[in-house]
Amino acid sequence: MLLSRPVPAAGIKEKVTAMASPALGVSKPSADQSDLAAQKLQVEQALKGSSSWFVVIAGLSLVNSVLSMTGASIHFIFGLGLTQIVDVLAHDSGGAGIVLDLIINGMIAAVFVFFWHFARKGAKWAFFAGMALYIVDALSCSPSKTFSPWRSTAGHCIACTAASSCLGLWSR
Repeated sequence: MLLSRPVPAAGIKEKVTAMASPALGVSKPSADQSDLAAQKLQVEQALKGSSSWFVVIAGLSLVNSVLSMTGASIHFIFGLGLTQIVDVLAHDSGGAGIVLDLIINGMIAAVFVFFWHFARKGAKWAFFAGMALYIVDALSCSPSKTFSPWRSTAGHCIACTAASSCLGLWSR
């Protein structure tokens, strides 16, 4: 059987009705529900983006440790000052110090990964504790061969500013 639609006569307008409708018992989401869902999505994305700074800090701190062990004259300004102090102490300790350097700096980086894990899920305590620890770390930035402590402190300020971009959304 062939289904066809009758063709209207010339000059007569035909009214077209929408065919799709919600299923039985399901209503269309209201504008308020859509706005609420959009705001929730925005907050979740901001939390994930801001909390990802904790992983970046942890990773760059470990990279800085490896660079320090190899004698490289560069480092990333977003790394932790505490790991730089451990690197200097380990370098002075010889071969066993290198192993301890990796273990201690791995544990320090794991703390920031811990904060990242909970902050990305919306735990305010993890976010604020991680930011507070990073700010305290900015005070411990030691001078290095390539960057002054002011550059490392400036790097800490940049990372804190970027990571705190979600704070205004939490009140919603």
